[in-house]
Amino acid sequence: MLVKRIIPCLDVHEGRVVKGTNFIHLKDAGDPVELAALYSKEGADELVLLDISATVEGRATMIEVVKRAAVEVSIPFTIGGGLRTIEDIRRILSSGADKVSLNTAAVQNPRLIEEGALAFGSECIVAAIDARKVGEGRWEVYTHGGQTPTGMDVLEWACKVEKLGAGEILLTSMDRDGTKEGYDNELNRTVRRAVSIPLIASGGVGNLEHLAEGLTVGEADAVLAASIFHYGDYSIREAKDYLLSRGIPVRK
Repeated sequence: MLVKRIIPCLDVHEGRVVKGTNFIHLKDAGDPVELAALYSKEGADELVLLDISATVEGRATMIEVVKRAAVEVSIPFTIGGGLRTIEDIRRILSSGADKVSLNTAAVQNPRLIEEGALAFGSECIVAAIDARKVGEGRWEVYTHGGQTPTGMDVLEWACKVEKLGAGEILLTSMDRDGTKEGYDNELNRTVRRAVSIPLIASGGVGNLEHLAEGLTVGEADAVLAASIFHYGDYSIREAKDYLLSRGIPVRK
């Protein structure tokens, strides 16, 4: 069996890590580079840092945070938020990031995924999809930090980003985000079975069993988590020990 990944997510707003519920009601969780370095030392497999207000505010993403993280972090990390052009992607990767996450810009200009994959390799391009349920077995793509409905079907968009060359999909359930009720595993499983690239499940984890369910019931290749790590509910080691006890292969 392929090893599953545990990925802490750091949502950054005005230079600080924050966590909210359903993409609003933000609460401070600390310095992004300090937290990133801690998770790296604890044994996280990767990190995702998202500048959650860059796209809405129409500004470039956090270059200085990327440069600092590249010095302090020894595991792969992905940067997202405010990336609009190939040059934006180049700047982030040359500053030390291993991957970029594209959401709003990719919806507005799908060729950005294709051009990014050709220029830097599919392994560097993560297609981030924010999904809200709109009916039985149906989810809609949202952009601009979850503020803008697009009318696009999540399943169709997931299949398209794979064809365009994305190396993996970061799929966030807006309905579950910050609720600690567990991942939307119907959503995760539906998308995972439609594509062949890895799927990262995001949105809703509240305990270690939710991680296990995301990787088994949801069939995800990796699970993203924020508040359970940021506020000390569990450590990376505890998460991995629990998953191993459940027979789920993770890197020790």
